[in-house]
Amino acid sequence: MMLSLNLPFKVGLLILAISAASILWSQTQLTILAMAKINPVPETRQLVSEKRYAEAANYLNFFMAYDYVKDDPDARSLHADIKGIRNGLFYKIKKFVGGIMLGTSDELSGQIAGVIMDLFVIGDIRDLARQSFKWLKGDDPDEVIIALASIGTVASMVQVSTGGASTAVKGSTIILKIARKRDKLPTWLIKWIPEAAATVTKTKKLDSVTDLFGDVYSLAKVNGGINLLETTTDATSLKRLARVADTFGDQTGTLYRLGGDTFLDVAQKAKDLGTDTIKLAATYGREGLLVLDKVGAINFVKYSARGSKMVYKGDVIIILARLLAHLPQWLLAMLVAVGIWAWLPWQTLFRLSQRFRQQPVDVTE
Repeated sequence: MMLSLNLPFKVGLLILAISAASILWSQTQLTILAMAKINPVPETRQLVSEKRYAEAANYLNFFMAYDYVKDDPDARSLHADIKGIRNGLFYKIKKFVGGIMLGTSDELSGQIAGVIMDLFVIGDIRDLARQSFKWLKGDDPDEVIIALASIGTVASMVQVSTGGASTAVKGSTIILKIARKRDKLPTWLIKWIPEAAATVTKTKKLDSVTDLFGDVYSLAKVNGGINLLETTTDATSLKRLARVADTFGDQTGTLYRLGGDTFLDVAQKAKDLGTDTIKLAATYGREGLLVLDKVGAINFVKYSARGSKMVYKGDVIIILARLLAHLPQWLLAMLVAVGIWAWLPWQTLFRLSQRFRQQPVDVTE
C-alpha cells in the first residue's frame, strides 16, 4: 500500500531527474538556441536617416549573405533603395566633388578622386593653401592637416626617387587627412602626427613613420577604415586592428560594429575557428562571439544549423531555451541526485546490510 501511494511521487521525481540530466547534457545546444540573430533593418534605417549611405550599405550587405535576412522583404527593399541612391548621378557627382575639393568623401569614387589629387602633391598643396588662407584671415590653422601635408610632400618626393617605395605612407596621409576633416582622428594620433612631421621634415626621411603608417594603410584599404581608426587608443591597438583588417577585409568594420573588442579577441583565433564561423557568430552579436569562443567552431556550427532548421514560432523557442540554459547547474545536479535516491531499492539494501552484520566472522589465529 505504501509503495502504491509513493509511486506517482517517485515517477514525478524520475521525470524531473531525466529532464535535468537532459538539460545538463544539452547545455551547449540550449545556449546557442537561446541567442537571437540580429535584425539589421532597424540599424540600417537609422544610418539611412542620417544619410550615411555607404556605411548603411556595408552593414546591410554583410547580413544579406545569410538567408534569414536575404529572404526578408523589408531587408531586400531597403537594400534596393540604398543601391538606387548610391547609383544616382547627383549623388555620385556630389561625392566625387567632395573628394576633390574637401577630401572628405565616404564613397569610393570620391576617395579615389582625393587619392589622385594627393598622389600628385596637388592635394597636399590644396590643404596647405587652405590652412594658409585661414591664417591670413586670423583663424587658427589646423596643425594636424599641415603636418600630414608636410609628410605627404616628403613622401611624394621619395616616391619619385624610389619609384613608389613610399606608397603606404602616402596612402596613410590621405586617410588620416580624411579622418581629421571628418573629426574621426583619435586623440593619441592628433598628438603624435605633428611630432612625427617635425622629424620627417627635418631628416627628409620616412623611417620614423613607416611602421605606424603601414598599419594605417591596412585600415585604409577596407570599407569603414576611418571608423575603425577612430577606435584605436595607441600604436599597439592600431597594429592589432590592422592585422584583423588584413584577415577580414571589407567586413572588418561591420564585424567590429557587431562585436566590439570581443570580435578583436576572437579574431586572433581565426586560424582555429575559421573566418566564416566567426562571421556567423557575429550575426548573433557579441553574445554569439563569446559562445563561439567557449564551445568551439564544430559545436557552434552544428547547433546553430539545427536552430535554423526549426519551425519559426515567434520568440517561444528562444525564451524557452534561454530559460533552460540559465538554470543553475547545481539545481539540475540536485534534481538528478534526488531522482536516483528515490528509486534506489532502500529496503533491499537495508536487508542485505542486516544480513552482512549478522553473519558470523571467522577469526583464525
